[in-house]
Amino acid sequence: MPDPIRLTLHRDSAQPQQPQRGTHRIFIGMAAGVGKTYRALSELRERLQSGEDALIGVLETHGRKETIGAAQGLPVFPRREIVRGSTTITELDLDGLIQRCPDIVLIDELAHTNAPGSRFEKRWQDVEALRDAGIHVLSTMNVQHLESLNDTVDRLTGVRVRERVPDHVLHDADELVLIDLPPEDLRARLRAGKIYGPEKVEQSLSNFFTLPNLTALREIALRHVAQALEWTCPTASPPRMRWWWSPLPPRTPPPA
Repeated sequence: MPDPIRLTLHRDSAQPQQPQRGTHRIFIGMAAGVGKTYRALSELRERLQSGEDALIGVLETHGRKETIGAAQGLPVFPRREIVRGSTTITELDLDGLIQRCPDIVLIDELAHTNAPGSRFEKRWQDVEALRDAGIHVLSTMNVQHLESLNDTVDRLTGVRVRERVPDHVLHDADELVLIDLPPEDLRARLRAGKIYGPEKVEQSLSNFFTLPNLTALREIALRHVAQALEWTCPTASPPRMRWWWSPLPPRTPPPA
């Protein structure tokens, strides 16, 4: 898997500063399975090993072995249980996490809609509350969930995305980490069962995960992240960019 492209967004020094507010690093990609959560977990582990108080706030593994393996041994903050009839739903325990006040927390799937009874409707709003409490956040999202791209994604792929994130969340982030993967490599991961179970593979390959769809989404992700960088930079100064890229290594089985 290639190394991520990291874009550190410029902040105008003339703007009012909030030194106590937590930072936000978003791991963004073109589709499920490119490795956003895996990369975020790897960074969380590095922060924990460096001595920071680092926790998993919400993790959606979807049963993926690589993700489960990457999370192994990391401290997890318990979710809050919401009982609705005979069903119990678990969501981020926002109030408990703010009271616990770790240095940094992983909040997976930024576009998620919270269950009724949560303080906020959307998970990205939970992230803003955590930042207001001075907690640094690592989060993940797919580019098709951006509000302004909804019609474009629908036109290109025929998929109307219901869960959306306002563009200002992306633009207000401190760093964007673009997890890029060639479409054919992503389709190979899907065929190998690394994204969905066997019963979903063929349907996914012939619907959302077609080569034209993934190519279009990859171009959208690259273009939109570049635009986000431009919008935060004064025309007279170059963007502050950190960029790592390496070829795909040979495919090897994940460690046991």
